[in-house]
Amino acid sequence: MKIGFIGLGNMGNPMAANLAKAGHEVTGFDMADVDVAGVTMVGSGADAASGADIVITMLPNGQILRAVADEIIPAMQSGSVWIDCSTVDVDSARAVADQAKESGVLAVDAPVSGGIGGAAAGTLTFMAGGSDDAFAKAEPLFDIMGQKAVHCGESGAGQAAKICNNMILGVTMIATCEAFALADKLGLDRQKMFDVVSTSSGYSWTMNAYCPAPGVGPTSPADNGYQPGFAAELMLKDLRLSQQAAESADADTPMGQVATSLYEKFVEAEDGLGMDFSAMLPRFEKRGRG
Repeated sequence: MKIGFIGLGNMGNPMAANLAKAGHEVTGFDMADVDVAGVTMVGSGADAASGADIVITMLPNGQILRAVADEIIPAMQSGSVWIDCSTVDVDSARAVADQAKESGVLAVDAPVSGGIGGAAAGTLTFMAGGSDDAFAKAEPLFDIMGQKAVHCGESGAGQAAKICNNMILGVTMIATCEAFALADKLGLDRQKMFDVVSTSSGYSWTMNAYCPAPGVGPTSPADNGYQPGFAAELMLKDLRLSQQAAESADADTPMGQVATSLYEKFVEAEDGLGMDFSAMLPRFEKRGRG
């Protein structure tokens, strides 16, 4: 297929490269001067979208998504598919999907989980929203870029699933880091703590697969000086999206609110910017009850 790919940063770059490696004709555009293996770079988003069977976007936020929609939808041919892999607010996802529909373009909102490593390895999970027809046409590309794609419902459902998932992730990571810091102060060995919790009712992904304690459990960013696999500022972005969605839906999310507040302090007032989101552990290590 002829694919246009717009947004070739840390995530988009390896995703586009995997599509080209699989034999698709990929044309790319990014605001930065980047090179992607097997991808032909062009001068604008509209140029990347023109004549494409499928256009994929990976963008920073809803405002930019809406601006890109205004540029690329008029350039896309009727019956083509737009897959947006950005993580944005649900309202923006639904708005651009409606805009695409008016021009005869099939839209899928498909945010991803798996980070930069998953993008490079082609093992991402896609949470997709859109019509059955749109999802069916996008699915073969999901199979190249990832290991799993779940059709969550109509437009916006993919973003809703991503936001809910990452609210759980943020809350759980804070609880995991708090527990390790408490264990330290109680004189409990971290490895013993892991051995118990990882096989008991405290089991979680943040404990078992992404342990924030260096030298404990599988290798994680904690073993690399907390260099990000998933940056704290990206977690903050997703938590803010969760609270924006909660406000819009009149949903009570007190733990989500607290997690958002803690990551705001960590990123904006402490030393969390540029660190992995699991670097909450050294933060709690340094703090007392007050």
